[in-house]
Amino acid sequence: MARKKTHDQLTPLELDIMKALWDSGPSTVQTVRHHLHARDLAYTTVQTMLAVLHRKGRVKRSLKDRAYLYRPAVTRQRVVAHTLKDLVDRLFGGSAESLIMSMVQAQHISTAELARLHRLLDDSKE
Repeated sequence: MARKKTHDQLTPLELDIMKALWDSGPSTVQTVRHHLHARDLAYTTVQTMLAVLHRKGRVKRSLKDRAYLYRPAVTRQRVVAHTLKDLVDRLFGGSAESLIMSMVQAQHISTAELARLHRLLDDSKE
C-alpha cells in the first residue's frame, strides 16, 4: 500500500526555498530565486512553489509595493524535528537508538561525536 503524503512533508525544492528564507529573512520571489542560483529555476517556478508553501501554511506573505514579501511561518527547528521523527518512524520503527546504531555501523558518527552525545545525555539527566 502506498504511503499517503502529508502536508507536513517538504519536497527537496520546498526545503531549499525554506532554507533560503531562514537564511535571508523576508524575501521577494527574486531574492529567493537568487539564493537558489545553483538550481537555475525560472522566476515563475519559484513563484509557484512559494504559493504552494503559502497554501500549506509554511510561509506567510505580505504585500509591499507591488511584490509579495515571503517569510517562514515555521522554524527550522520544527521542520528538523518533524523530519527526524518521520525518518525514525519510517526507517527504524520509531527507535532513535536504531538510528544511532545504524550511523555508528555506517561510520557516519565518530567516536568523538559519540562521546559528546554521551555527555549531552548525562547533562540532560541533571
